[in-house]
Amino acid sequence: MEHSILKNVVLMISMPGPMELVLIFLLVLLLFGAKRLPEIVRGMGEAIREFRKSITGDKDNKKDSDPDAP
Repeated sequence: MEHSILKNVVLMISMPGPMELVLIFLLVLLLFGAKRLPEIVRGMGEAIREFRKSITGDKDNKKDSDPDAP
């Protein structure tokens, strides 16, 4: 019995469908406006890049720390 309840909860917490994504996009557009939207997306992209750098290790720091590197 508990397994079926857990399965239903997991099904309810799934990825949003296309209609939900459109609604989320429209809400963000209304909240921030068309001018700020590219700035927000650009900032999110930079944040993701910085996060990936911190996970994998900064390659620029490896060049500085290795004296034999060109």
